[in-house]
Amino acid sequence: MSTATSLPTLTAKDLASDQEVRWCPGCGDYSILAQMKKALAGLGVAREKMVFISGIGCSSRFPYYMNTYGFHSIHGRAPTLATGLKISRPDLQIWVITGDGDGLSIGGNHLVHAIRRNVDMKIVLFNNEIYGLTKGQYSPTSRLGTRTKSSPLGSIDNPLRPLSLAIGAEATFVARTVDVDIHHLTETLKRASAHRGTAFIEIYQNCKIFNDAVFEYATDKGVKAENTLHLEHGKPLIFGKDRTKGIRLHGLDPEVVTLGNGIGVDDLLIHDEKAQEPSLAYLLSRMVYPEFPECIGVYRAVERPTFDDVLNKQIEDSIRAKGRGKLEELFRNDDTWEVK
Repeated sequence: MSTATSLPTLTAKDLASDQEVRWCPGCGDYSILAQMKKALAGLGVAREKMVFISGIGCSSRFPYYMNTYGFHSIHGRAPTLATGLKISRPDLQIWVITGDGDGLSIGGNHLVHAIRRNVDMKIVLFNNEIYGLTKGQYSPTSRLGTRTKSSPLGSIDNPLRPLSLAIGAEATFVARTVDVDIHHLTETLKRASAHRGTAFIEIYQNCKIFNDAVFEYATDKGVKAENTLHLEHGKPLIFGKDRTKGIRLHGLDPEVVTLGNGIGVDDLLIHDEKAQEPSLAYLLSRMVYPEFPECIGVYRAVERPTFDDVLNKQIEDSIRAKGRGKLEELFRNDDTWEVK
């Protein structure tokens, strides 16, 4: 006879640890932490089943502030720890917390391979286009000309686009949101939580001390409607304060058009987050302010077998076919040799 198990009822307060939160006043990390607790509280997942894994950086303090399990790991290697944990404990919901420096510089290789394998983890990348913890050097996402302590004449490095990287590696869930848009941020985290496979979320996050207002074009109430476009599945790409502008294709290139004078909604691109072919999502990820409005929302949400499911099935099939092996026999089998 089976008995129903009730799901845990949590509040955001239940998910807050007893550690003092130590970020600079005005840092966007505070908002992300608050919305993460709010998003996870109502999902019916026990705290003991949640794990937060981080690398190095301001964002990487995150596991201390969640009343869940967590690892503060080493620089750039959070995806590798998360992969191993997910394989050995597929019942856990695993969140990787990283930044534009930690995840895209020293950790770029690990990030790409976790994404392409489609490990069932949620990767949240805080993008403030600067190294904050080490006091203001330019990062892989810093814009051309960014003046910092390590680039006093202006950065000459071509900036890396996190979403383009994730889509190029064929992440099955890709989204962008903003630290101060608390409703959108919360809903995006909820959707990522529900996704099976690698969910990659870029959050525009303001660094008050070293790169303040770098995303003001996307957050200021007076201008953000003209500079951002909210993606909705199955809906045309429309934006603007009066919603009179849109995006259509000119050959293989996107272009901004104004509705009217022979241009109608039917001429615009329709967003399809469920398209298996990632080319359109990639095209949207290349739309960069000020030439284009930058897209906020879910770029891609598709299904594909997860790495952890496939690997664990291989192991189960092997055990069924050959039985459980013994470590001693492995050490002493015919594939050993003696060096004299």
